Amino acid sequence: MNGAVLRTENLGKQVSSPEGSLTILEGVEISIAAGETVALVGPSGAGKTTLLALLAGLDLPSTGRVWLCGEDLTALDEDGRARLRGERVGFVFQSFHLVPSLTALENVMLPLELAGNRSAEASAREVLGAVGLDHRLAHYPKQLSGGEKQRVAIARAFVTRPQLLFADEPTGNLDTASGQRIAELLFGLNRQAKTTLVLVTHERALAARCDRVIEIVAGRIGT
Repeated sequence: MNGAVLRTENLGKQVSSPEGSLTILEGVEISIAAGETVALVGPSGAGKTTLLALLAGLDLPSTGRVWLCGEDLTALDEDGRARLRGERVGFVFQSFHLVPSLTALENVMLPLELAGNRSAEASAREVLGAVGLDHRLAHYPKQLSGGEKQRVAIARAFVTRPQLLFADEPTGNLDTASGQRIAELLFGLNRQAKTTLVLVTHERALAARCDRVIEIVAGRIGT
């Protein structure tokens, strides 16, 4: 692994279409070190979100392999990949993916409860305080602004102390001011936790805050 927490080898993804086989990604070779922050950028349809899904084990490649925290994702079954994600990975999505029937506190407690953590409530309260939402613990997602929803999502991602954090357009659904605040929060928490961050974004200013920018062009790594 040569110190890499995330690595791919000849990664490719093809899907069937009415016109025949469609190549979304081809020959992707990436190596990301522990603690590194990396932005995946490129035009719409270039394959960024597909690549993120493959890196996180949410989808399987058609060709090639992915190693996450030393484990070959392509050699694991669905349960094995889910176990690895639960133990090592956090997610922040553009559309928040909060459970509407749960309060902010309950949403953040959820991954800890699923893992059998007995201090779920105390940990969730602590991280919600860290993102400035200790006054919103009992509020449901529909009672929160977009920026507040994303802060809950970030709290949920960090509460498990993941080794890797995947963020897919984390500021994409927010106005400029809210997006800037979320970016400050995300990178601030990431520095404190020394988490490896892999970020998909259209925003060049957000990408520029990362240690490294990888451009995806028509399913390949740009040069």
